[in-house]
Amino acid sequence: MAKKSGPNWVKGKKNKEILELDRKYVSPCYTRSHFTVIDRGKGVHVWDVEGNEYLDFAAGIAVVSTGHCHPDVVKAIRDQAGRLIHMSGTDFFYEVQVRLAEKLAEITPGGGNKKVFFGNSGAEAVEACMKLSRYHTRRHRFIGFHGAFHGRTFGALSLTGSKAIQRSRFGPLLPGVTHVGFGYCFRCPLSLEYPSCDLACVRYIEDELFRTCVPAEDVAAFVVEPVQGEGGYVFPPAEYHKRLKALAEKYGILFVADEVQSGMGRTGKMFAIEHWGVKPDMVAVAKGVASGMPLGACIASSSLMDWVPGSHASTFGGNPISCAAALTTISLLEGGLIENSARLGAYMLGQLESMMGRHRFFGDVRGKGLMIGVEIVKDRTTRAYNTPARNAIIQEAFKRGLIMLGCGPSVLRFMPPLVVTKKQIDDALTIFEEAVSAVESQKIQA
Repeated sequence: MAKKSGPNWVKGKKNKEILELDRKYVSPCYTRSHFTVIDRGKGVHVWDVEGNEYLDFAAGIAVVSTGHCHPDVVKAIRDQAGRLIHMSGTDFFYEVQVRLAEKLAEITPGGGNKKVFFGNSGAEAVEACMKLSRYHTRRHRFIGFHGAFHGRTFGALSLTGSKAIQRSRFGPLLPGVTHVGFGYCFRCPLSLEYPSCDLACVRYIEDELFRTCVPAEDVAAFVVEPVQGEGGYVFPPAEYHKRLKALAEKYGILFVADEVQSGMGRTGKMFAIEHWGVKPDMVAVAKGVASGMPLGACIASSSLMDWVPGSHASTFGGNPISCAAALTTISLLEGGLIENSARLGAYMLGQLESMMGRHRFFGDVRGKGLMIGVEIVKDRTTRAYNTPARNAIIQEAFKRGLIMLGCGPSVLRFMPPLVVTKKQIDDALTIFEEAVSAVESQKIQA
């Protein structure tokens, strides 16, 4: 594991040299909190250029779903690279793209009669969903949600409501997007209590928004993450998505599920929306779909995907190598990794819940499968955010050999590759609890 001494920076001549080059040549807009240069990875482990080993419970931001360099995925990439690297599905046909479209249509909720548009990323998948929603409905408005993250291109950013810095100095953004509160019961946007609230956050859309300033007949789609990712690993109450879908259907509005982070087995089902028994009109996928290769997709019913040739395209979308990696990834997910996510995710959630009694900084523990969040607070009564403590825990864990990321103002997220073992979870939780105890003893406050 990583050396336990020293600050957040990994010491070493090679690490220092590369970080200096990075500062000189790489854009400063990236948010880096682990100052080490990763050299290689295998499964749930990565090694830096100085030889330090880490347990990676960030998984490339929930991307390497089958672990780092899974041999089956590596073989699929190598085989495809030796056969065809690029042809562009925008203007030509190749079998691996068609086979992947067929498979995605099969596994996405709502029956197999679907079509797929391929892009390069989650943001591009969301952009395609937005464009198709407008094209099909002839409507121009969207309803997004506070806390949501859909990407950083102008359309996806217009829907994003996660952090103000992501939107600062980029306006004006896409017109016609209105944000409402998400079903975040730990921090209810309306200061109510579930279940006595009767999901007032959903009723607000019809009772107030549609009545006062957003004509329902102008709304093309609700665009929602089944589980909010960057907003804080927020899981809504049981009836939330069903009520939201029913409201959409009442007014002829499309229900678009952004499964970029929550999909591909992450929550113990292929898609998170399956936990709530809702069939979305459109699904955006990316991140874990191709185990690290760049790929995004918009999946919709054939009747909905009615745009004509030339309406939308992507030169690199559905690249042959990415498609081959995705087909192998899905095979591995269906071959046991989704079940592993559900089983070991339940175990890890239980272990974290048992820690609450020992740690005053724990405000809430929530999750499904291997998508688990721990909300760090100053005080459980006020539930006040404790961002400094959250950040300090990440660094203490890193110094001990565990890579983690935060999300939302003060949430720690656990999102290891789906190949993780019980022993690796136990090792990670031991390091994590040591890190929490170290920070709590420092009495860190905002």
